[in-house]
Amino acid sequence: MMQELIIFGASGELGTIVSNSFIKGKYNKVYLIVSRTINIKPSKKVILINSGDLTNELGVIEVFKRIRPSKKKLVFLFSAVGGYVGGNLIWDESISNLHMMLNKNLITNFLILKHFALLVQKCLGGAAVFTSAYTSLSPNENNSVYGLSKSALNYLIKVASVEGKSINMSVNGIAPYIINTETNNSWFSGDKNEIINPKEIAEFVENIFNNSNIINGNIISMPFRLKNLK
Repeated sequence: MMQELIIFGASGELGTIVSNSFIKGKYNKVYLIVSRTINIKPSKKVILINSGDLTNELGVIEVFKRIRPSKKKLVFLFSAVGGYVGGNLIWDESISNLHMMLNKNLITNFLILKHFALLVQKCLGGAAVFTSAYTSLSPNENNSVYGLSKSALNYLIKVASVEGKSINMSVNGIAPYIINTETNNSWFSGDKNEIINPKEIAEFVENIFNNSNIINGNIISMPFRLKNLK
């Protein structure tokens, strides 16, 4: 039985670190969906695919055309696709920011999930993990449009986990607070040992994939890192 992994957002800060971890793993093929050049070389195992505009369904269709289905294959998907804008109270927020967050965090992932499900139907089964946000579970001021878009993603994950039963597909989400990336380190002034390590995210997502027969429909909260437990 073959196992293949698809990583959307592989050229982002989280996606690049996660990708470097996953390509060392058990998968027969790893498809890295990128929007710009990354420092990972393609090979027989690692296939780089330029994503184009993921808010356009035709662009998503073109990506999935590169991945062949098989009833002897399990397919897995991790999406690090998303974006952030914040800093405004609701009455100061712009409709353009709302549209941008819905496009980046919801529309793209809806299209990715839709066409992943169509792929899973032609395979032995599949599992997907999407990147939500702790803000979607714990509202705070100045994050209305970001939190709203991620909350909508949470609902998409949960309903897909119910509908996916008929095609042998599980769907889950992770909801980290602050991820230890170069961009976040530029403004975060607290203890960096308490923010989420991308390599640990990769390990955790792999554990979800390994147990996808029993883990389904969860939005897993990651508010902070307990630095003395590992």
